[in-house]
Amino acid sequence: MKIDLADKVALVTGASRGIGKAIVKSLADAGATVAVHYNRNVAYAEAVASSLGNQAAVFQADLAQIKACEELFQEVIKAYGRLDILINNAGIAQLVSSSDSTSKWIRVWEQTMAVNARATALLCRLAIRQFQEQGGGHIINIASRAAFRGDTAEYMSYAASKGAVVSLTRSIARAYGKDGIKAFVVAPGFVRTDMAQDAVNSYGETFILGDLALGQLTEPEDIAPMVTLLASGLADHATGTSIDINAGSYVH
Repeated sequence: MKIDLADKVALVTGASRGIGKAIVKSLADAGATVAVHYNRNVAYAEAVASSLGNQAAVFQADLAQIKACEELFQEVIKAYGRLDILINNAGIAQLVSSSDSTSKWIRVWEQTMAVNARATALLCRLAIRQFQEQGGGHIINIASRAAFRGDTAEYMSYAASKGAVVSLTRSIARAYGKDGIKAFVVAPGFVRTDMAQDAVNSYGETFILGDLALGQLTEPEDIAPMVTLLASGLADHATGTSIDINAGSYVH
């Protein structure tokens, strides 16, 4: 099976490192032109984009800001004239305990929801409008196993935000399928990324491995091929589905 994404434009959020970096490489290898979103790591993002070719370029946005989300989308359309694939990968996970102050607890919940849920929803909304004009498109939202099985007390905000992503994606698939819009969830477990390092530091890699059916942590490169397949149109009748990639730690 050959996946050919030539003449397709993809926007990938959080693409300067980790899962996002692996996804943009996989998409570019299949021929796609990739808009590489980043927040702070411009040097990382530029290095990624320069390695991809196919007219890849970097786009900065703080996804916690509503205006920045809108401007990001507008800049991508301005640069390429169209968008065919939206991959909402960017996310944050912050430790907060019920014993912390109310102000800290609220701050973490609001920041987490803003980036993980609200920005994802807003970019999906903008993509839906664009896809309706073009006659269709693909949305892949990166959620988490935590959306289905929950998480530890310190990461409840993260689990709740990813649960929202799942419901959002299923609603898009149901509501806009006849417009040619397909939407999917990919739900990783622990993946060896910078974002997951706090959890690894807190609980220890041995503890995390004990929860897996396989003997090693999932790597970003284990996620990317599935995302590319879903973006290709070869799995369109799976629209609305959630695909677990978590080394057998949780199957729903």
